Amino acid sequence: MTQPGPAERGAALLDQLYRAHDPQWIKVIDHTRCVGCHACTVACKSENEVPVGVTRTYVKHVEKGTFPNTRRSFQVTRCNQCADPPCVASCPVTAMYQRPDGIVDFDKDVCIGCKACIAACPYDAIFINPDDGSAEKCNLCSHRIDEGLEPACVSVCPAEAILVGDLHEPSGKVAALVGRDNVAVRRPEKHTQPKLYYLGIDQATLDPLAAATPTGGLHQWSEQPHDLAGHGGSRLPAGWSTSNAAAAMVTYDIAHKRPWDERVSLYTWTKSIAAGSLLMAVVAVALGWLDLSAPLARWVAPLITGAFLAATGGLLIWDLSHPLRFYRIFTRPQWRSWLVRGAFIIGAFGGLLALWLLGSMVGSPGLQRVLMWPIVPVALATAVYTAYLFAQAKARDLWQSPLLPSHMAVQAVLAGTSALLPAAALASDGDLLAPLRWVLLAAVATHALMVGSELALPKGTAHARAAEHQLTHGAFRTFFRIGIGLGALVPAALCLVSGAGAVLSVAAVCALAGLLAYEHAFVQAGQAVPLA
Repeated sequence: MTQPGPAERGAALLDQLYRAHDPQWIKVIDHTRCVGCHACTVACKSENEVPVGVTRTYVKHVEKGTFPNTRRSFQVTRCNQCADPPCVASCPVTAMYQRPDGIVDFDKDVCIGCKACIAACPYDAIFINPDDGSAEKCNLCSHRIDEGLEPACVSVCPAEAILVGDLHEPSGKVAALVGRDNVAVRRPEKHTQPKLYYLGIDQATLDPLAAATPTGGLHQWSEQPHDLAGHGGSRLPAGWSTSNAAAAMVTYDIAHKRPWDERVSLYTWTKSIAAGSLLMAVVAVALGWLDLSAPLARWVAPLITGAFLAATGGLLIWDLSHPLRFYRIFTRPQWRSWLVRGAFIIGAFGGLLALWLLGSMVGSPGLQRVLMWPIVPVALATAVYTAYLFAQAKARDLWQSPLLPSHMAVQAVLAGTSALLPAAALASDGDLLAPLRWVLLAAVATHALMVGSELALPKGTAHARAAEHQLTHGAFRTFFRIGIGLGALVPAALCLVSGAGAVLSVAAVCALAGLLAYEHAFVQAGQAVPLA
């Protein structure tokens, strides 16, 4: 009997190792073959009943060069099936999950429609289905793969440009292509380890900032909104490009709406007031500026906190596509999500607030003195957890700032002091009015200084620079300038000019209005850069 040689033994060992592991599905798109026919888009819509207006996969067109020396390039765009998917980490209820075979799938019946997965995805691959309100995306037609079939897009591609296979299969064509050929992935700097590989791709289509977005009239077969920045598009400076290639322009794309709208901007503001009001009242009592038996400490500050905390919860629930499912954050929490952690932090803060009001009702200053200790750290946690929620949104480079937690703490002090100042002025409480005046001055100065520091520091990525342009000179420049002018410069000047209660009340109102304008500009500008 002939003994197997080294090659046969090596093949047998590889086959044994392959069979010992779950399959790990990957996809290769060969752009040397793609003809831009959109058959994959149509097949996906038909197979998965994707409604009009949204797509799990689509083909972007980019025109390069100057007439008559021009060329059209394509990019088949869809979920990247990341090995480390940020959408799974950010989903508060595990509606987005990763199967043992590596496929990132979703459960529509569990989804609460928070859109955290959309904000987290660096590839703009997830959307809210307008028919059922749940998040969805390409899942490699997992129902077909489970039956031993190819995904619908693979089956219909006339040029065999789309290939799906097992990365662990040693003799598989897809694994061989990835191991042997020069393939590319989208945004490798995000460290998501994408498993969608592009062969023969043009950088002008792969990089969303390498090609200009037309201002109107140049798109084929589609309509783009006029307010591109308001829908996730971009108005960038003349000549802006991350590519040194010939002039390039996107001529076919789909609309990309921002996942978090004005309600999220407003929520960050109401949360700052809620956290800061009780925090500053407790600090004032601890420093001897305010007596614990004073109405402002017993009732005014906690009631302001309660009203704005209720508004914060209402905005968060209102922003959900499935608001009646909000309770699932507490009944099936996914603890890596900062939406979950934030919900429990807010719940703890609400519980401490209720106990404080109970102490006011029964006249128990002893209980309130005990509560002062946990209120300070929990109020600060309430103020700053959103910074970590924004950091979990890997798609948005403007929000990836290590200064953001401390900046949100400063904003809470600013908002809380501004909320208490008019009440102190009405009570003619000079002992409290004077220190609050200087706290407000310090808070608005620190806020302006931190904003200036962020703008002065060079940005590490083109996406961050583009978002900063949108903030300071683009679609949201008016809100930003109101935020700094009305929210920082005017209150600072008023605090320096006079210590009168009426003047300080005006300064406080200006600070709150300016903070709201700044929050809106910051939240929306961070989402105004194209990702796909």
